[in-house]
Amino acid sequence: MNGSEAADDELLGRVFLGRVVEPGDEVAGRWVREYGVGEVVRRLREGVEPLPGVSYKRWDGLRARAVRTEPGHDLALAREAGVRFLRPGDAEWPGQLDDLGDARPLGLWVRGRASLRMWALRSVAVVGARACTEYGAYMAATLAGGLAERGWVVVSGGAYGVDGAAHRGALGAGGATVAVLACGVDRPYPRGHTQLINRIGEQGLVIGELPPGDHPTPSRFIVRNRVIAALTRGTVVVEAAHRSGSLVTARAAQRLGRHTMGVPGPATSGLSAGVHELLRGDAVLVTDATEVVELVGDMGELAPERRGPVLPRDLLEPGARRVLAALPGRRAAPVDEVARGAQTSEDDAIARLYELRSLGYVERHGDGWKLTRQAMISVRAGRSRC
Repeated sequence: MNGSEAADDELLGRVFLGRVVEPGDEVAGRWVREYGVGEVVRRLREGVEPLPGVSYKRWDGLRARAVRTEPGHDLALAREAGVRFLRPGDAEWPGQLDDLGDARPLGLWVRGRASLRMWALRSVAVVGARACTEYGAYMAATLAGGLAERGWVVVSGGAYGVDGAAHRGALGAGGATVAVLACGVDRPYPRGHTQLINRIGEQGLVIGELPPGDHPTPSRFIVRNRVIAALTRGTVVVEAAHRSGSLVTARAAQRLGRHTMGVPGPATSGLSAGVHELLRGDAVLVTDATEVVELVGDMGELAPERRGPVLPRDLLEPGARRVLAALPGRRAAPVDEVARGAQTSEDDAIARLYELRSLGYVERHGDGWKLTRQAMISVRAGRSRC
């Protein structure tokens, strides 16, 4: 057998196993690691003694699937749908998926022209509630759009709610997005997102572990989330109840050493309760794309310093601000009192007071000085920020 024939057998073997065993099956992953793809396929096809770690009942179930599996047919269906199959070791295979160990995908079906490996190097997952609020949809779309504008790939699960908003936000910004499905990539799910997922397939990438035509199940959604977590540099959760599947993604990211982030919501919102639980742990609070990039990006990609609005009094020299602050709020004060309050000399206080008068902050009242109405508003605003 020459090298190309061996490679073809390995390819067919992984496609075969992808239909026989469920995604994320660590027992099957261990078989592949210890015995090799070819030996595992042979033993499933020939029906010899079960491989270690499974009961006879489960082995019989795997054998029943194996009898009906035709990997060549699956590859032909994929080609017709414009779908390719990636396996570990391929040039396009994202190496970070290897962090999953025995739970690593046997392979990935990919729809779209871009290189998954290159896109995954600079990607962020944005996930959250399916039944999200308007606030959740807005935050997901805004975050995704901001990330896309900064050259980051947005990865999500193609579902209703936060997932869909994230994909649309990235596409709307002219950016890149990847949908990781829990079904065959030739069968968009949910049906209501057929147009969106087809658009992602044209402008981005649609990927999944399941072979063409396969359908989603609740367990497949859960194990799919580990791929989203492993593929990306970090996961942002936007709205999630205590039992949300997006928390599975976040916890998988934490186990893999990826950044985990959460967008806070109202303290009274049950849809944000899961996010708040994450934030009480090791997750980092984020409110926009710059804060996400500060965590997952390269050194020096810092979010801007958060400050309130600049008030006119902020532009005064420190000495002038001290004199302004030393004036009483509702009466005129003599120069010696102002000087004591500002901790300066009377001559300096007089010079500062005339400077402040020219700017409209103070006015003379006999031998004393008093704040103008404009200055009183400015001083109250400054104190309210303290």
